[in-house]
Formats: sequence, structure tokens, C-alpha cells
Amino acid sequence: MAALLHQVYLSTPLFILVFVGYGVMRWAKWPKVMSESLSRFVFSLALPAMLFHMMSDFSTLPPVDARLLIAYFGSCLLVFLLSRLIAWKGFKLDGVSQSVFALGGIFSNNSMLGLPLAKMMLGNAALPSVALVLVFNSLILWTLVTISVEFARNGRFSMRGFFQTVKNVLKNPIVFGILTGTAWGLTGWHLPYLFDKSISMISNSAAPMALLALGMGLAEYGIGGNWSQSISVCMLKLVAHPLLAWAIARFIGLPTLETQAIVLLASIATGVNVYLMARQFKTMEGVMATSLLLSTLLSALSTPLCVLLAG
Repeated sequence: MAALLHQVYLSTPLFILVFVGYGVMRWAKWPKVMSESLSRFVFSLALPAMLFHMMSDFSTLPPVDARLLIAYFGSCLLVFLLSRLIAWKGFKLDGVSQSVFALGGIFSNNSMLGLPLAKMMLGNAALPSVALVLVFNSLILWTLVTISVEFARNGRFSMRGFFQTVKNVLKNPIVFGILTGTAWGLTGWHLPYLFDKSISMISNSAAPMALLALGMGLAEYGIGGNWSQSISVCMLKLVAHPLLAWAIARFIGLPTLETQAIVLLASIATGVNVYLMARQFKTMEGVMATSLLLSTLLSALSTPLCVLLAG
């Protein structure tokens, strides 16, 4: 119990920042442009700078067991299939709605919430593991849900859609920051002092600004939709996903740090991108908005618990 309380204590300041961001938008009535501008700064500059700065010292970072990709994305696939089955048999949803429902059970808010939590709870040694997952996360999960939706609509998958997904992922600032930072790190060169200090100051702002931006963004979403479906999405995301990630990690003998990193990422609340996809396909918007808010609230307790048990 003392260990759990310590983990909760470590993560509480992070969730306080999320609440502050939510409060200034919801109750102080800050204009929506404030949320949009801060989110753009975090996603396009601060987080990529932090990841570039970290990966630029690639040669000094601890080695990462790449099998963590098997554990993390293997659990994503299993939860996705389980979620589709629940959506089909339990809620009688159509194929497109099943796909969005299932994505809610596996797509974590890793950029805005996962990175700061990993840095705070596991330390900098865990960040290379997190970065490795982030490189492949959007590509693999967006491809998975695109295949699922296209099969539901047309009974086939187009290569054009796949290559568009790859193109969008490579244009992602976070992926760009990881890849360019890794490329620099492989040279073995140190960043010049002026660049190093400047990037360091920007990257130090990434975690708190990301959490504030997350809270501000959550204030835009209202509670609505089918509560039983939203609660099911939360259970799949916060319980089934980290449990299966941990089980696969144990099965393949993944080291403790990598296991904790992927379990933490799997236990993170549903990502905002799921709501955006629900809006794009005009289905499950209310359910996904509720799932976003509810899973973020519940993960304040579930994520520290999962990290503790994984260790």
C-alpha cells in the first residue's frame, strides 16, 4: 500500500496540471484559441525538441530491448479484436462503429500524457523505450483501424490509403524529432553549446505545457452518448490493455524497465485522436468524448497501480 501511495504521490502533480488546464478553459472561460495555440506549441515544437534532445545523446542512452514492440503492439492487436467482438455481439454496432470503439481501447494519449508520466515515474532511462513505441504507434494503429474501416465499408483495403497513412506519420513532428535526434546521436557528435542549451530550455517546458494543453483540450468535450459503451471502452483501455501488455512481456522475458514502460503506456487514457476519428466517420462521437474524460480521470489511479504491479 505504501508503494502504491508513493506512485500516486509522484503522479498527482501531473494530473493537477491537467485539472488546471481544464479549469481555466471551463470556468475561467479562456478563449478556444488559447487551447489551440498551446497544443500547437507543445505538439509541433516542445515535445519534438525534448525527444530530439534526448535522442541526440543516443550513444550514451541505455540499450532498449526491441521486443517491447512485440509486447506492446501484440497487446494492441488482441485488445482490438476483443473490442470489436464486444462491440459486435454486446452492443450490435456496425463495422465502422466497431472499429472506432476498438480504437478507443488501444490508442493511448502517449504524447500529451504518456511522455510526462514516464519521465516522472520511471525516469529518463525509460524514455528511449517510450520513444521507440511512439515511432511506430501512429503508423501501426492508424493502419490497423484504416484496414478495419475499409473492410467494413468496401470489403477490401487499398494501398493508396496505406501510403497516405505512412506519409502522414512521417510528417508527424514527434516522429520527426525522434528520427532526426537518433540520426544525430548515431554520429557520436555532441550538439554545439548554444544549440544544446536553447533546445534544452524548450524541452524542459514540454512536460508541464503538454499536461496543461491536455486539460485545456479536454474542456472542449462534453459528456454524452451511451454510458455502458463509454465504461466498456475505459475498462478495455485501462485494464485489458495494460494487463495483456504485461502478460506478453512476461511471456517473452522482457526486462523490468521495458515492461514498466509499455505497461505505463498501455494504461494511459484514451487519446484525443480517437475522438477526432469518431468525428471524421460521424459515429460514436459522444461515446468517445465521454471515454476521453472518464479514462483521463480514472488513469490518475490506474496508471500508478499498473506501473507498481509491473515492477
